[in-house]
Amino acid sequence: MGQSNNRELFNDKGIKFTNQRNITFNVLRQADLPITAEQAFMKAKQVDSTISLSTVYRILDMFVSKGLVLKSNILDDNKAMFELNRMEHKHHLICIGCKKIIVIDNCPLEVYEKTLEQKTKYQITAHKLEIFGFCQLCQEKGGEIQC
Repeated sequence: MGQSNNRELFNDKGIKFTNQRNITFNVLRQADLPITAEQAFMKAKQVDSTISLSTVYRILDMFVSKGLVLKSNILDDNKAMFELNRMEHKHHLICIGCKKIIVIDNCPLEVYEKTLEQKTKYQITAHKLEIFGFCQLCQEKGGEIQC
């Protein structure tokens, strides 16, 4: 795992630099998709065996409050998912069988958003889209929701 130093970024956001914050941030930087706090903890623990799950939760919440990390509940099991705020606009396709997440390449709502602004006179500042269904593998297994 790369140990890039995020000291300057943290300083710009008013975050005190610590090794555990640096490790947690690097875990998120390396994740291609949103991950749970537990997943972040398991990866961080590989680098620093003294880090605790509660510490990772506190770090993630602080990163969210500073705008460095995005938090969402895109799965139906009420587990928050975290991802680095790369200032990219993206949406997700989520399998309700195996929980696999795929990033949707293009935003299908851009044109609709403009029409909606004109129709409602709202100034739309953001939107999120998650589409749920069954991936091909889960369909082959019968497409039943796993409880």
